[in-house]
Amino acid sequence: MEQRTARLTLLIDPRKKAIFEKLCAQEDVTPSQKVRQFIRDYIEQKVGPEWQNELEKKP
Repeated sequence: MEQRTARLTLLIDPRKKAIFEKLCAQEDVTPSQKVRQFIRDYIEQKVGPEWQNELEKKP
């Protein structure tokens, strides 16, 4: 289970934000859920699916 204790703040063009929010609503997901999905997909693309196992090994 992921812990959601870190905050990521980013600046984005207001028009892109509005379109992104609209697209997320069409998929019935929140923008935060979609960003977390993008990040997971990016990590798996770069590191592979075993990245989660590495996190579990660390204290």
